[in-house]
Amino acid sequence: MRASVLFSGGKDSSLVAILLEPFFDVELVTCSFSVLPVGEVAKMAANELGFAHRVLKLDSIVLENALTIIINDGYPKNAINYIHQNAVESLASDVGVKIIADGIRRDDRVPVLTDSQVRSIEDRFGIQYICPLRGYGRAAVNMLVQQHLVIEEGQSDDMVKGDYETELREMIRQRFGHEKVSELFPMHIQSRIVKRIM
Repeated sequence: MRASVLFSGGKDSSLVAILLEPFFDVELVTCSFSVLPVGEVAKMAANELGFAHRVLKLDSIVLENALTIIINDGYPKNAINYIHQNAVESLASDVGVKIIADGIRRDDRVPVLTDSQVRSIEDRFGIQYICPLRGYGRAAVNMLVQQHLVIEEGQSDDMVKGDYETELREMIRQRFGHEKVSELFPMHIQSRIVKRIM
């Protein structure tokens, strides 16, 4: 049975793929608006992990709506959660997809779906949505990562990854300038896979 893992090329989604590998035929799926070559970046990480990979093109109106949300709110949480819900629904509408997994951890605030959103998606699309890291905190995830992955880390603004935030940041940069990106997004560390430890 196939599991489609929403894949950014970072440590959490990579770890999910490894955890699911004994039980599923894992495919990695990177969602993109084609603002930046995030699919290519994620593909390199997928190759290092040894999993099949594909890029799912999302409707540009989703990114436009997310831009409106973040500008109105003044912070990224709701905009990124909006993109995430649309990405899950877009992947769920693929006839061949029955199981969707992502790298959400216990302490994540973004991107997350509420329980009612998950139930609605599962019921409407006839899929199962799983979060294998949901019971793990950051420290526990980092211990597992040390056993299975070599990663590089850097500030979000300097790290090109295959995640929603990367393209949302770029759209804000193009429309409003770099200062607006710094104003809207708190500084935080992102990861990118270098290789898998076998």
